[in-house]
Parts: sequence; structure tokens; C-alpha cells
Amino acid sequence: MKKLFRNRTFLGIASILMAMLICFGLAPAVNKASNRQTQIVRVTKSIPEGAAITKEMIATVNVGSFNLPANVLRSEKDAVGKYTKAELEPGDYILSTKISDQSQSPYLTDLDGQKQAISISIKSLAAGLSGKLQAGDIISLIVSDYGDGKQTVAPPELKYVKLLAATTSKGTDTDPSKKDDNKEDDNSDNIPSTLTLLVSSAQAEKLVDYETNGQLYAALVYRGDKQTAQQYLQKQDDYLEQIKAPENGVNSNGQ
Repeated sequence: MKKLFRNRTFLGIASILMAMLICFGLAPAVNKASNRQTQIVRVTKSIPEGAAITKEMIATVNVGSFNLPANVLRSEKDAVGKYTKAELEPGDYILSTKISDQSQSPYLTDLDGQKQAISISIKSLAAGLSGKLQAGDIISLIVSDYGDGKQTVAPPELKYVKLLAATTSKGTDTDPSKKDDNKEDDNSDNIPSTLTLLVSSAQAEKLVDYETNGQLYAALVYRGDKQTAQQYLQKQDDYLEQIKAPENGVNSNGQ
């Protein structure tokens, strides 16, 4: 019995010592680690995938360092000018795995060699449909003040063209459908300055000529499901094939 009593006493003392160690040793150490502050980069505005990060989209804040991912960015200079690999929302931490030095725009990586992407300048708010255009829209291009005669032209080669992106002067692709009602976001920084279009080589040549010698306006033709949009694009492709056929015939005859 004495041996058992001594064992119980030992166990009790050991338990008390262990509890004291946890209370006065480990717990304060854990609390100290949890309360230790560190600086990280946090998103303040919605950033779409493939967008270039600007200083206005992020902020540096102090947070508890306990259990933070090792690859979280801690300085704004490591984020500004980089491109997002995924959509980021306000409050998100920026991880090194979610950004890239190069644009990851999906509409550029999907090019198959049949058509090409080309950007045109939007020289006024009205020329770009007052900033209301969205990726995937089918638009028509109209040219004003073209040539020496300052003519207005609606080229049939550019009647149905797919819009890949509307981009601001800072290189950020806009998305009017995700704008909120904050006045802070309603400024000139969100107005597109260029439109990126999916075109054939013949259409690209026309666009360069029209932009150099006139002013391009975009008119919205269709916005909706992809199947209907493709029907418009097919009509345009059929027209381009028709006007190319006589040229091929002349060349084949050697004339």
C-alpha cells in the first residue's frame, strides 16, 4: 500500500508540475507567438484574373504572424505590376503562387493560329460605348474622319467582330458587370482606352489602316450566349471567304 501511495503521490506531483509548465511556460509562449504582429499585403478591391495589380488595389496591414502561409507577400513592391493567376477579392492575402510576372490572360493563351488578337485605341468615351463593353460582346466597327475626305465608313469586313477585352490605360481589363455603386470606383481609371479584338489577318490590316487614318467607334451588336455569338462570327467569316475567293481566282490565272 505504501508503494502504491508513493506512486500516486509521485503521479500527482508530476501532474501538478506538468500543469504549471503548461500554464506558465507553453501557454505564454503560444500566446506570444499568436500576438506577434507582422506586415503583409492585403487586397482592397476586386481584382479579376489576368489583371495587372496596381497600388490602389492593395494595402499593407499588420496581422498576427501565427499560422500565416510562408509565401504570403509582405511588401507592396512585390505585388505592384504583377499579374493575377486567379480572381482576388477584398480581404484576401496575396500569395506568391497567385501572381506572375507575365500576363495570364486566358483569351490570349486560347489563340489557335487561325485568328489573331489586335488592340485598337479608344479616343473618346463615346467611341467605346461609354465604357459599357464587355469581353465576349459582338461589335461592329465604324470609322469616322477617314482619309483626306474625312468620310464615315462602316466596313463590311468589320461588321461582326468578337471583343476579347476592354483595357484601361493602366493595363487592367475592365468588367462593367462587377462594378459596384461606390463613387470611388467611378472614375476615369476604369474607362477603357483600348479594345482587344479577335480578327483574321485581313481584318487586322484594315484596322491598322482605319486607326491610322481615322477614328474608330464600336457599336454593340450582340451580348448573350456563345452559340448565338458564334453565328454572327460565322456570317463574318463567310463574307471574308467570299471576297477572298475572286482574289484567289485572279492569282491562280496568273493575271
